[in-house]
Amino acid sequence: QVQLVESGGGLVQAGGSLRLSCTVSGRTDSSYAMGWFRQAPGKERELVAAISWSGLSTNYADSVKGRFTISRDNGKNTVYLQMNSLNPGDTASYYCAADPSKAYGLGEQYDYWGQGTQVTVSS
Repeated sequence: QVQLVESGGGLVQAGGSLRLSCTVSGRTDSSYAMGWFRQAPGKERELVAAISWSGLSTNYADSVKGRFTISRDNGKNTVYLQMNSLNPGDTASYYCAADPSKAYGLGEQYDYWGQGTQVTVSS
């Protein structure tokens, strides 16, 4: 079993920055790809950024490219999402997720999810 806990959300003005963290516990002896998702009220959940176990492969939604950076520190079992130049359109609940079946490459089936952290960007 894998548990994920997000932190770092909050209220920020447009143009500001936040860094989200996702700490993984439980079965941390296996390799897993990670992703950050978000869901705004009335909208479908979308993949914001993904990262492979090694950290060498990443992928971003077009809406956040150049503004968000995903990274990971496997020694700390933590994945980060640095969010810069935030705008009100980034307001959502942000979730991290793990794909334990992917030792290489980006995730495809995310089986484990955190509870989410709220990000609110004011104009």
